[in-house]
Amino acid sequence: MVSRNSFKFVMLPPQTDTTRGWARRLADAMPEVRVVVAEDVDTAAREIVDAEAAFGWLGRELLSKASSLRWLQAPQAAPAAGYYYPELVDHPVCVTNFREIFNDHIGAHILAFVLAFARGLHVFIPQQLRREWKKSPLETGDVVHLPEATALIVGVGGIGAEAARLLAAFGVTVLATDARRTSAPAGVSELHPPAALDDLLPRADFVILTVPHTPATEGFFNRARFQRMKRTAFFINIGRGMTTRLDDLVAALQAGEIAGAALDVYEQEPLPREHPLWVLPNVLLTPHMAGHGPYLDERRFEIVADNCRAFGAGRPLRNQVDKASWF
Repeated sequence: MVSRNSFKFVMLPPQTDTTRGWARRLADAMPEVRVVVAEDVDTAAREIVDAEAAFGWLGRELLSKASSLRWLQAPQAAPAAGYYYPELVDHPVCVTNFREIFNDHIGAHILAFVLAFARGLHVFIPQQLRREWKKSPLETGDVVHLPEATALIVGVGGIGAEAARLLAAFGVTVLATDARRTSAPAGVSELHPPAALDDLLPRADFVILTVPHTPATEGFFNRARFQRMKRTAFFINIGRGMTTRLDDLVAALQAGEIAGAALDVYEQEPLPREHPLWVLPNVLLTPHMAGHGPYLDERRFEIVADNCRAFGAGRPLRNQVDKASWF
């Protein structure tokens, strides 16, 4: 039988019915965990003082009071900029996140974008809205033959690996870059370090960004990188909006430097109604919902519960974050 130490776990505000439900389930399943639901900042400030673990957004003031804190569960897979502030980065607290819960949903969304471009839906859907019957040339047309196509996945973590598996099933050759992986996951033909990106871009028919927003990736997809892509290539971003300069993307599309783009994330959200991306004919847009799908809250709870069990038993925690890199 695994021995578990008791500890105090504070659910930081704001609360929802979901987080309150998690707290009840944790308390019922693990009596050794003293779960405290802090409904407001004053309660959080009082309860965090002797807490060994916490869930949520921990600001500077609360961190300064947390004399016993050793584990913080972030409330998202990739929290917004500002979550990993310098004092938290320097603090010895271990931070974990919710990565991996979106792999299947976002993998399917990436594949939907690829298939839409490969079969010309970006051409045919506008024709449908115009009630226009217009076939493409039989031999070439608006088709990318996937068994002869190459995709470059920039950031082949859990989401990128699932996308690679799906793309490979359609015969696509998959190249990838990643800052952490040392061996290629299933479906990836070549794995390279991030420094190889510029050399790989000219080889790809689809360039797919799944990287998080970090100090290293902010704005790193710019006009110079679009100009390294094939003029027949398509750009897809389902990672984080701040990785891509939208003005540069618009300029590249208008200049015909790439064939099209599909985005689920944007530098500014919601995307302003007057933004030129809305009306460009070779662009597919979805409103930051690639991760939508069933079972997400249950997957989040399982990570919290797994980590509570591991923390109480003194075992390594799941989804540990490199705080300086934000992921």
